[in-house]
Amino acid sequence: MIQIKNLSFGYRKKKLLYNSLSLNLAPGSIIGLLGKNGAGKSTLLKNMTGLLFPKKGHISVNGFIPKKRQPSFLKTIYMVPEEVHVPGLTIKRYQSLFSPFYPNFDKDQFIAYLDQLDVRDQGSLNTFSFGQQKKFIIAFALACNTEILLLDEPTNGLDIPSKAKFRKLISSIFDQGKTIFISTHQIRDLDNLIDRVIIVDNGEILLNASITEISEKLCFKTAGQFSTDENILYAEQHLKGFSIVGVNKDREDSKVNLEHLFNAITENPIKVKEIFA
Repeated sequence: MIQIKNLSFGYRKKKLLYNSLSLNLAPGSIIGLLGKNGAGKSTLLKNMTGLLFPKKGHISVNGFIPKKRQPSFLKTIYMVPEEVHVPGLTIKRYQSLFSPFYPNFDKDQFIAYLDQLDVRDQGSLNTFSFGQQKKFIIAFALACNTEILLLDEPTNGLDIPSKAKFRKLISSIFDQGKTIFISTHQIRDLDNLIDRVIIVDNGEILLNASITEISEKLCFKTAGQFSTDENILYAEQHLKGFSIVGVNKDREDSKVNLEHLFNAITENPIKVKEIFA
């Protein structure tokens, strides 16, 4: 369980990135944390791990206070940052030094994940390309089998085949005891992977809803022509007409388009809050 109550955080006293932000999340979800650049996605994840401290408010992760950084807490959570920095160690040496911090680390899984991501032992990790370093850290993080996994822009630096393999791996390791956060602005990389969406903008949470709830309350469709309708939240023109996000007043069944959802939410925050209230 992740509980955030009235969190306020800012790097400068007179400008808060978050002000009285609250959030409750039960385990058992793959969560897409979406927001514009600078919206505070990475900052929120770092507050959850205790790398940053809230100015005001309270954060509890599985009963622990993150800022205390207790070993009993740290063994249950792993964060893969956007910019990875690996030491001048071999894969085997890195594993021997850092895996003991995670009691559920599985060596066989680690080897399998490296193989699935096409990471080969090529000597010192700091000589790997950025993409290979990123895939190595992802493989290690998954093999730690922590209850909570935080991934900050995990597909940055990955080529198209590697992104597909990443999605496949995340799907394969997920179970109802885990909570996986994927923070990204590359929204299309999350298609068919997440089951909950959190959208942050201007220091507040605009949306916290499951994919099922979103598809029940909003409809995503295409139309040959665009007509003015108060139930339309977002419309984007393409070669064959318009992609539209609207209020699902007729209970239509449609597939959620995350990119269009994000645009609809950020352009109509007040109306969307009313819909999901």
